[in-house]
Amino acid sequence: MTGPTGYPVTPDGRYFVVRGRLWRRADPNLDPAVAKALVSNLMSARRAVGLAKRNGDREAEAQAHRAVDDAKQALGERGPVWWTDGAPDLNRHMARTTPCAAWFAGLDAAPSAR
Repeated sequence: MTGPTGYPVTPDGRYFVVRGRLWRRADPNLDPAVAKALVSNLMSARRAVGLAKRNGDREAEAQAHRAVDDAKQALGERGPVWWTDGAPDLNRHMARTTPCAAWFAGLDAAPSAR
């Protein structure tokens, strides 16, 4: 299974894999309109980070980074996990060192996706 970005998604749907690392996906239970608004906020905050960096404005950059973090937490990509079965958060772990290792080893994905 691959996500909308084309990266492989773990069988449990919680993570996608980029260069062998697990990245937590957004909460699939979010209302689509809410998720869309949060992604819009995230992208605006990311643009603000870039603008602040280009302008050398450290205060604005810090504020923009906080806005990125707020959006990612609201999406469920950071902060408390959105699943309820007690499974640990493996965000940013290498797939080969997690319970997903056998699944990951069996991928026929392109090297850039692994």
